[in-house]
Formats: sequence, structure tokens, C-alpha cells
Amino acid sequence: MSAATRSTSRGARSRRAPDRLCAEAVEQARAAAEEAAAPGSVGPWLEAVADPGADRVVTHLFEAQEPGYRGWRWAVTVARASRAKNVTVDESVLMPGPDALLAPEWVPWSERLRPGDLGPGDLLPTDAEDLRLEPGYSGADEPPPDSPVADEQPEARGPFRATIGGVAEEIGMERPRVLSRYGLHAAADRWEESYGPKTPMAQAAPANCVSCGFLVPLAGSLRQAFGVCANEYSRDGHVVSLAFGCGGHSEAAVMPRTPQPPPPVVDETVTDPFGLGRESDLSSEESAPARAEQG
Repeated sequence: MSAATRSTSRGARSRRAPDRLCAEAVEQARAAAEEAAAPGSVGPWLEAVADPGADRVVTHLFEAQEPGYRGWRWAVTVARASRAKNVTVDESVLMPGPDALLAPEWVPWSERLRPGDLGPGDLLPTDAEDLRLEPGYSGADEPPPDSPVADEQPEARGPFRATIGGVAEEIGMERPRVLSRYGLHAAADRWEESYGPKTPMAQAAPANCVSCGFLVPLAGSLRQAFGVCANEYSRDGHVVSLAFGCGGHSEAAVMPRTPQPPPPVVDETVTDPFGLGRESDLSSEESAPARAEQG
């Protein structure tokens, strides 16, 4: 560990008085910092700190004006040999101060991963000892020791379909691992928290999902508590609790039928004659005075 690293750690300050000649080498330390830093990024001198574990070793601290390094400091360690008057530069380094802006602590990817982070092309490896999974079948291809075929040669035991793995693959159970009870309960807890009866949506819903026509029940033991929402305007494709609810319930607000106008009434008891041409119109006009005289 260097002198600068030992002397400028947070909360660690030496009470030893710095060596006079090393403490006076401010400009020499500044020149060394400017040589290592970008032009114009070495700020004012802050202090000189004596190394607690060595004599005649002093670290000069300068304010760092690097973009993005708020609170950082340039630390230049100088030293001189015993009975010598020449001060030499040991090292120059950029170090964080007590109030420096630091990056967050490194966290392994397995702890940084959050739901929804997996994108197209990403691979998420699963631990072989993952507690959420358990063997899908025993995979014990070898017969028991007391079996009549225990001493037979492998080629005499029949085709692959006679083994447990072969039968499992034939009936569609070729998955090496399935959800364990722990994985099942963990998934149920997440679904209950996201789409359960305690959510604000369920609290304001007119009815529960258990009576909704858009609910597609799950299979197995999860059928007793969960289903998949098939309402495209609500929680389409999400696993919801049977006690969940929303305003899109199929029976909560049934839209009334559009009123239809009544059929037209046609009076077929009286007919009105209509002329088919101009001659009939003229004859009607000529016969009008005759009808008037008769009347």
C-alpha cells in the first residue's frame, strides 16, 4: 500500500507533524500532479498530511477539477532520505475525498437482475442447485439390485423406450426439472402481491375475477387460486388472483342493447289510383267539371 493510500483514507489523519522540507515542497508536488492530470484540472492546494508509518514522507492534496469527479483530490506523495535536503516525488494519484461522488458498490449480476430485464437474445443461466427447481423424474435407468434383469447386459434390457427417461419423453414429461414447492410458493407470492386482493385496483373493483368470463383458469394446484386474464383492455396475459378484480369484469357493467325502431305500419285496405301518363292527367282534368255538375 502506497503512502498516499495509507494517509488519505477516509477518517484517517495522522497527528504527526509533517517533515518541514517535504511540507514546503508544494510547488514540486503541484508540478507532479499537473504532469499526471489533464491541463487545468489541478486546483488549489488543500493540505499536507504526514505518513503515520514512515518518517520524512508527506502527501500533498490538491483539489481535483476533473469533470465528473466532484470531491476528488490529487494526492502527491513526496519524501526525502535521512540527512538529505533534496525532496523527491514518490507517486501522484487521483483519490476520493470525504465527500467525493463515488460510483455505487459493485453488485453481482445475479443480484442486480430485476424482473423484465431479460431481452431478446439474452441468456439467463440457472444454478444447478436452484431451490426453485427439482428433478422432473428420477432418471434412474438402472434396475434395482434385486431385479431379475440386474445382471443382464445393457443391450439385453430392451430399447430406450423401456427406460424411465424414455417413457417420460414418450408421454411428454421430458423436462429435466420442474418447479419445486419452494418455487411454486415464491411465484404465487409474487403474483398475489402484483395482482391480488390487496391492490388498489382490486379494492375498487365491482367484482372479483373468480366470476369473470375473461378468466382462463390455470392447471394443477394453482387453479385453486390463479388464472390468466384474457381481457385485452385490462390485464391481458397476466396471471391474476381469483380474488383480484378490475373495472373490466365481464358481468360488472353489461352494455344495454341498442333500441330498435318499431316496424312500419302499412294500411292495405284502401288503394289510391294513380295515372300512368299525361293523357290520363288531361282526362282527369276534363272530367272534373262533369263530376262537379253531377254533384
